[in-house]
Amino acid sequence: MKQLITVLYFLTVTTLLPQLSFSQTRTLSSDSLRQQPTDSVTADSLSTKEKLTAPVFYTAQDSMVFTKGNLGYLYGDADVKYGDLGIKGEQITMNLDSNLISSTFGLDSVGKEFGFPVFTQGGTEYEMKKVRYNFDTGKAFISNVITQQGEGNIVANTAKKNADNSFYMVNAKYTTCDLHDHPHFYLNLSKAKVRPEKDVVTGPAWLVVADVPLFPIVLPFAFFPFTETYSSGIIMPSYGDEMERGFYLQNGGYYFAINDYVDLALTGEIYTKGTWGLSARSNYRKRYKFSGSVNGSYLNTVIGDKGLKDLNIPGAYSVSKDFRINWTHSQDPKANMYRTFSASVNFSTSRANLNDLSRLYSREASNNTKSSSVNITQRFPDSPWSLSASMNINQVSRDSTVSATLPNISITMNRIYPFKRKKAVGAERWYEKISMSYSGEFRNSVNAIKENRFFKSNLIKDWQNGMRHSIPVSATFSLFDVIQISPSVNYTERWYTGGIKEAWDPVEKRNVVVDTVNGFKRVYDYGASISANTKLYGMYVPWKIFGDKAQDIRIRHVFSPSISLSYKPDFGDPKYGFYEKYTYRNEFGEDVEYSYSPYSRMMFGTAPAGQSGSIGFDFKNNLEMKVKSESDTTGLKKISLIDDLGVNFSYNMMADSMKWSMINTNVRLKLSKSYTLSLNATWDPYVYELDKNGRPVAVDKLRVFNGKGIGKLQSTGTSFSYSVNQDTFKKLFGKEDASNEDKEGGEDSNANLPDDGTMGRNPNEAAAKKSVFDTGSQSIGEFDDDGYLKNQIQWNLSFNYSVRYGYDMQNFDFDRMEYPGKLTHSLGFSGSIQPTKNWNLTFNTDYNFDYKKFTSINCSLTRNLHCWSMSASFIPIGPYKSYNFTIRANASMLQDLKYDQRSSPYDNVSNWY
Repeated sequence: MKQLITVLYFLTVTTLLPQLSFSQTRTLSSDSLRQQPTDSVTADSLSTKEKLTAPVFYTAQDSMVFTKGNLGYLYGDADVKYGDLGIKGEQITMNLDSNLISSTFGLDSVGKEFGFPVFTQGGTEYEMKKVRYNFDTGKAFISNVITQQGEGNIVANTAKKNADNSFYMVNAKYTTCDLHDHPHFYLNLSKAKVRPEKDVVTGPAWLVVADVPLFPIVLPFAFFPFTETYSSGIIMPSYGDEMERGFYLQNGGYYFAINDYVDLALTGEIYTKGTWGLSARSNYRKRYKFSGSVNGSYLNTVIGDKGLKDLNIPGAYSVSKDFRINWTHSQDPKANMYRTFSASVNFSTSRANLNDLSRLYSREASNNTKSSSVNITQRFPDSPWSLSASMNINQVSRDSTVSATLPNISITMNRIYPFKRKKAVGAERWYEKISMSYSGEFRNSVNAIKENRFFKSNLIKDWQNGMRHSIPVSATFSLFDVIQISPSVNYTERWYTGGIKEAWDPVEKRNVVVDTVNGFKRVYDYGASISANTKLYGMYVPWKIFGDKAQDIRIRHVFSPSISLSYKPDFGDPKYGFYEKYTYRNEFGEDVEYSYSPYSRMMFGTAPAGQSGSIGFDFKNNLEMKVKSESDTTGLKKISLIDDLGVNFSYNMMADSMKWSMINTNVRLKLSKSYTLSLNATWDPYVYELDKNGRPVAVDKLRVFNGKGIGKLQSTGTSFSYSVNQDTFKKLFGKEDASNEDKEGGEDSNANLPDDGTMGRNPNEAAAKKSVFDTGSQSIGEFDDDGYLKNQIQWNLSFNYSVRYGYDMQNFDFDRMEYPGKLTHSLGFSGSIQPTKNWNLTFNTDYNFDYKKFTSINCSLTRNLHCWSMSASFIPIGPYKSYNFTIRANASMLQDLKYDQRSSPYDNVSNWY
């Protein structure tokens, strides 16, 4: 029967054998551990006597045997501790006279090795098969040692440990593969010195892959630094070959560890046919303050032969200069409660993603639009005022246009009640309900300018700027406790630094801008309105449909009508000076009087022309059903039938004609917990006729009085997205995953285990540590009861679809006297499939309904090869059809140990001109 014997062994020996150092020319053998009586070096031959400086603790799980020759044998999970040094093993032998200790493994009944020695010193742990250690010299002779350094492991059959904790090794292996006995690849180190957690220096070394040495590729020496500290260093470039741009070195440079808050990486790329690029990226972070990253790059792309430049052959020779800047910044909410700052900048030239090899196979390469924004907001404590500024840039890669607003400054005063008493006594007075607010906005922007002219644009000629002030005053009163009456007055004023002049162009046959008038311009308008709204509730029991069960069902209808009356004067009156008129003769020889506002094309538009006195109608509906439910604590379950169904329109009493507005409708349906359908539609109430020149125009005739219904659908649209995976149908049909049941059962089975601080798990299991020599238990998956491998295919599919219906203004049906409708679709797919645990395929694409084909398909196929990975990215169709194949080591330290093969997307460009 096993027993635990613990003995405290404390030596105060004053007569020890002389301690002599190892000779530098001595061979690496077990004899070098024994102390020598003499040495040729005088300093080493001095006889010294030393004592053990700390007690030695040793334990054994099975037994301990001591002989009269001062030898001690420990069996069964033996453990020896001396200061910060520890040796464990199945068998340990101690020589008390020479201070030598050795440890080795054991063999079970079937000859399997177990209980491998573990050597620990200075916080570094090594596992081996045999070790002999000298307490006096601090040196050891080791057989079959495995030590982890950085991301890799060093395996050596023979090693010598020095007193400074360094190692000398012969024919060692350095690998990032955890199959130590038979790694998939390794660097064979003929001889090496290892300084734990610092570096490895080797002599000649060569790469071995699948037991095949890659001769004659031999490194004369190698240096592997291992550091956990934040430090600067060289970024090794990757190499490759591309048909159009030639051989290249990419993403090589230097990394600067500036301080604990910010870093900087400067890299570049160069191609043999003239293409080159530079990039810089930096990450910064200050805890409880802010964090962000900046990434900028410049790429000069040369395609083709310079000698073909003057031949005007499409694609023969081109030079493009592209740049990109990405900046993200986020502020910690705890940093400042009154000031916030955020940034999300993604600005680049239109072809930057397509010329950049690192982005060519990403979703970003096919993205047609990019947007950037920077925002800062300042709120003032104990004040209704706030100040915000923003910068916004939108890019369209399809036509290489840029629209920018820089800056956009807003000043806002929240709603205040100027007549409210500070010390109210009695009921609230009617005038205390009057509130007002203010918003001011200054904007400087440019719209749809070509990106090559963006930085060359003129601030006065190309950019527009202006400021708008808005002051709404309103109040809310209750009538009969059921009707809410809300009068309001709004004043809006616009400031411009100029206006435009228009004239008739007989060549283009339209009114065009001919001049710009500079100077301060002030345009204002005002109006008043009053509205009344209420809510009506109705309850319905559908007994005819549900029979006797109707007593458990209630349908509630909420009807919210609103009526408003508004008035605005005619700001087209000459007394305001906001409109100008001129007469021209059109292409039909008619004299036409044309009225326009010099400010209609400015930033915030102009004051509306024509007197307006409108009555607005707005009706909203909500339909819900309540049924009894035992699962709900209230006893009732609410189901939304129609979340919102609304219609609104207006009637202008003061207009000369076309008094009815368009009819706007909306519906919102909660089809499921995760999806809500929202649909807006506009209906045209008027009919169309031909004017005297044969052009279709809307006339003052309602469709409802001409047998064409209340209105014709003019525009509508919606969009939705959905994702499905291998678990979707299980949840849909209520099937449970058997593996989850097993997991739950496993957790319950551990519930009765004793609680010893291991959170209810088996303490022996928690304490058990897997040996690095135990590589035979690599799991390849789960097996069923018949011994077959379970291979559950993991997959997911996501799609997004948008559809819009609207008048086709380019075509008119003269037979029906209607504009035909036109549908515009947009469909995108993305997904992945994992047929086995090591294979994975991802893809994304878009379908063009106009051309009836898929465009911009990006696919990526990856294979996990244990310590290596294989990936292939390809675009199978389209103008950028190409592929990229890579096989590389997984460890980031060996990121340059790879093989690359790619084709050029420019090989197919000429086919698309």
